Amino acid sequence: QYLSPAWSPDGKELMLISNRDHVWGSGAFWRMAAKPGAPMRLIHDEETTWKARPDWSRDGKRVVYSSYFGRQRNQLWLMTADGEHPFQLTYGDFDAVNPRWSPDGRRIAYISNEGGNTSLWIVDVPGGAREPVTAAHRRYRAATARLRIATVDRATGRPIAARVSVTGPDGRAYAPDDAWRHADDGFDRAERPFEFSYFHSAGSAELIAPAGEVTIEVTHGPEYRVERRTLMLADGSTRLLRIPLVRIANFGARGWISADLHVHMNYGGHYLADPSTLRRQAEAEDLRFVENLIVNKEGRVPDIARFTGRPDVVSTPTTLIVHDQEYHTSFWGHLGLLGLGSHVILPGYAGYARTAAASLSPTNAEVSDLAHAQGAIVGYVHPFDAVPDPSNEHEAVTAELPVDVALGKVDYMEIVAFSDPRATAEVWYRLLNCGFRIPAGAGTDAMSNFASLRGPVGLNRVYLRAGPGLDRGRLLAALKAGRSFATNGPLLDFSLDGRMPGAEIRVPPGPRRLRVRATLRSYVPVDHFEIVGSGGSIVALPMNANRMSATVDTVITVDRSGWYTLRAWNDRATHPVLDLYPFATTSPIYVARGGEPLRSEQDAAYFVAWIDRLSAAARASGDWNSAAERDGVLRAIGEAREVFAGQTRH
Repeated sequence: QYLSPAWSPDGKELMLISNRDHVWGSGAFWRMAAKPGAPMRLIHDEETTWKARPDWSRDGKRVVYSSYFGRQRNQLWLMTADGEHPFQLTYGDFDAVNPRWSPDGRRIAYISNEGGNTSLWIVDVPGGAREPVTAAHRRYRAATARLRIATVDRATGRPIAARVSVTGPDGRAYAPDDAWRHADDGFDRAERPFEFSYFHSAGSAELIAPAGEVTIEVTHGPEYRVERRTLMLADGSTRLLRIPLVRIANFGARGWISADLHVHMNYGGHYLADPSTLRRQAEAEDLRFVENLIVNKEGRVPDIARFTGRPDVVSTPTTLIVHDQEYHTSFWGHLGLLGLGSHVILPGYAGYARTAAASLSPTNAEVSDLAHAQGAIVGYVHPFDAVPDPSNEHEAVTAELPVDVALGKVDYMEIVAFSDPRATAEVWYRLLNCGFRIPAGAGTDAMSNFASLRGPVGLNRVYLRAGPGLDRGRLLAALKAGRSFATNGPLLDFSLDGRMPGAEIRVPPGPRRLRVRATLRSYVPVDHFEIVGSGGSIVALPMNANRMSATVDTVITVDRSGWYTLRAWNDRATHPVLDLYPFATTSPIYVARGGEPLRSEQDAAYFVAWIDRLSAAARASGDWNSAAERDGVLRAIGEAREVFAGQTRH
């Protein structure tokens, strides 16, 4: 890739960022004649992150750029036009980006997020004096109006935080001046001309919008109905719009806690988030438990200083914020480490080619052991965008998941995540068919400080039946026990003979009729509502005419050991679920008939083939630190293979 080209003052050369001959980051600094096919020469090698954006001074001698070299935040740096001996120009625990020289070369304009939101600044060179650039007066090119939006809970009349979207007659989005504006970067141009944009409101918001027809959409998580209003704004008018939000379900009153197990508070985005801003976003999304997963972004690890092993001090009786870790190996798959007690596991990656962490050790199994030793639970996050096919030699198959499941290292999987939930569920079902009990989790992988990215905090959430209050230990215990359902919209309730997800029902040999109770509540219409069971069995369930609710009381016949989940899903994307498509699933309820084990020769053979591919890839690696390290990993892979191979011999 070739990024951020900057002209030399005489127009004869270009400086740019490119990752040619590099593995990590967005690239290094290159220089070339401004001619088609001209050779490029590397002038400065540094791991950048899409924010370097060099700018050549008018005298042609200096280049200003943005760098996080050795730090967690980007600041402005200066180097010669030949890339020699860079030094830092600005300092601070915030980001300074997009630098541009003044024509006289004595000032640099840049964008800062030191107040959390973005703002424009100028710094003197030399001197270092800084001043903000403020728009004191605005002249609008078209007629405008002032819009005030109040969101309240209809049952109580009290203000309620919410996600708000305002769209003008031109199809563009509008927001208050001080709002953090977000936009969904995956959108269908057949449905809308621009990204769907929104901001979070604490209950009241005021903004300037174009005169004409304006559309307002308000959401407050999946337990509330989506509210939409269209109104005409007259030129120069001020309009107050009061929007009551209506509940469609109250899972909290029944002991369920909504949680997003996978959020990155800061991850190279535009804004500078802190635990307070993360909590406010969660409150607007009706989310009660947030796991901010500390993880590397290229060579830095944003938010690592936040780790204490305890809930963040900004937590309240209704919103719990904690800081844990995503382990970011580039080879074996990513892990969520929830409930770490003493420290972040470092380095936070393995299999990073051409670095001192190039070895495939530690494996995820080894990392799981380190996390479990701290009292944490471990899960696979955003697992699959497509079902892996180990028989396809042209497809890379390196996810360590089946090995770690066989070795007893996996406590949960993100079934609803930044991946394809149906593809992920297909692999999950195969593991369940082999007798492994894996609860359903969910995590958005939201970067809360991005302006444009997929979905807000809480888009993918898991409901945990953990009782009253917000106790971190009880919540993670509920997840590990499978007292959960995962969703990006539809809300599910499921019991089998009165037993909830995560439970086991023991029955004697012979057919047995079990009573099924299932409910659906959704703020979008649902295409499919069904029970999925071991061996691929599916029982379609009836819904009400609007396809947004259902109450089912029926029976199923069980004649073998197995598992059963309830799920709801759509064939395609459905606004306002800002995901591939609406999808929800409960964790399994397990049925044990006598002493009959649950096994599947076909699915076990699938995982044997998968593990054989892992073994071959591990054997082919030349990056092991020692033969003993390699042999230990291969031995663990072989132990896992034997677990599955044992099922193929029955």
